[in-house]
Amino acid sequence: MPTISLSADDPEATRLALLRLLAERPALSQRELSQELGLSLGKTHYVLHALLDKGLVKARNFQRSDRKIAYAYLLTPAGLREKLQLTRSFLSRKEREFGLLQETIAALRAEVDRVTDE
Repeated sequence: MPTISLSADDPEATRLALLRLLAERPALSQRELSQELGLSLGKTHYVLHALLDKGLVKARNFQRSDRKIAYAYLLTPAGLREKLQLTRSFLSRKEREFGLLQETIAALRAEVDRVTDE
């Protein structure tokens, strides 16, 4: 699964990354989620509980092999719809950014070529 680069000022990307990771690996602990996402444990806890409060994710108890009770975080139907909507929005934004980046690269190449030809 391709990773989504996260920044502190993009809560949409953070929610999408967490939803994608939970869809693929629901048995990850909060600590493992935070490590996978590169977020602090506190931030991961906050975002995960916001998703739980909105009904996008539900937690189920299960027994881990090391005899500890753990949770599986499962996407609800609303969570699956939210993941799809966030994916579409994120993809559209990144495609716009990519187009702008290509234009910038072309303009910089043209500038370098002009200077080199002089």
